[in-house]
Amino acid sequence: MNTLKEQEIGQFVAEDFRAAAVFSEYGIDFCCKGNRPLATVCEKNGIAIDEILEKLNIAVSKNVHPSIDYKSWPLDLLATYIEKTHHKYVETKIPVLLQFLAKLCKVHGELHPELFKINEEFTKVAEELLQHMQKEEKLLFPQIKKMAERLEDNAPLEMAHFGTVQNPISMMEHEHDSAGEIFRTIARLTNNYTPPTDACNTYKVTFSMLQEFEQDLHLHIHLENNILFPEALKLEHKTA
Repeated sequence: MNTLKEQEIGQFVAEDFRAAAVFSEYGIDFCCKGNRPLATVCEKNGIAIDEILEKLNIAVSKNVHPSIDYKSWPLDLLATYIEKTHHKYVETKIPVLLQFLAKLCKVHGELHPELFKINEEFTKVAEELLQHMQKEEKLLFPQIKKMAERLEDNAPLEMAHFGTVQNPISMMEHEHDSAGEIFRTIARLTNNYTPPTDACNTYKVTFSMLQEFEQDLHLHIHLENNILFPEALKLEHKTA
């Protein structure tokens, strides 16, 4: 039990993503700040550690909807999956959300001025994410795939122009932190995505889409910060 108390929260989720629902229930950031020991997080937030461990045990022991074991995937497959699934999701949803938020500001902004700040924050994170994903797809992910190929072929790896993969990984993790912080602001401004009593259908749909976007982003960042990036560093060491 003591070992579990000192385990990093990101590791819980890396081993079984169903643990994410428990951390979300307590408002614990498991993706951008997944490198903190459970005991430290519980102490800081006044959470009874035995209580959360019990809930984690129940969550991961359920037989329904078993968790996908992303840790067992080859890194080139995981990088491709992130790009084709989560990057594509972001690219598809951003234009729709920007359109809906602009409409809400125009129609409901006078009575709900917080909409302008929500729109501003989402516009900022949308721009950051699109640039961020381009850097991953053009720089980091190709190098990870090369490393995976070299390991399989037992061939030497040519160092990328940016040096060790730790360099782009550090930048990506910093940008993940920024996106996570922006969405914490959006969640606060939307009262955790709760539309007001006078909300129209577009209002309700937009808030639901924002919440879904944040949830997808949590999994997206988790797969990178807690699985892909640490394993890429290990792989680089093997191919050096």
